[in-house]
Amino acid sequence: MARKKIREDEEAMIDMTPMLDIVFIMLIFFIVTTSFVKEAGIEVNKPKAANQTKQKNANIFIAIRKNGEIWLDKGRVDIERVGARIEKLLAEQPTDVVIIQADKDAKHGVVVKVMDAIKDAGIDRISIAAAKG
Repeated sequence: MARKKIREDEEAMIDMTPMLDIVFIMLIFFIVTTSFVKEAGIEVNKPKAANQTKQKNANIFIAIRKNGEIWLDKGRVDIERVGARIEKLLAEQPTDVVIIQADKDAKHGVVVKVMDAIKDAGIDRISIAAAKG
């Protein structure tokens, strides 16, 4: 009779190993699928604007300094390479909007060239970052 009692106790235990495996797999899945915001890499003096709207799903930021330097993904980029770098970033994290953070003293021609490169890369929605004013 004692043997039967021991076997019933063993069968009543729940094995937690499969549940822990599922939890770890879900954790890895959520870490891999999380999108991280990429900054342009530098600070610029943005022009002030009275009306602003926030872009929620932008992953690509391009900064333009007043001396004409273009920064993308925390690195300096030549104007000729902007389109190729954007296409590379789009392959990693697809998005439909790019935000340009141009210095208020940046040359208009450089900003227009960057906007053209963005359009050539296949993105139609371009936002210009501004300081609240």
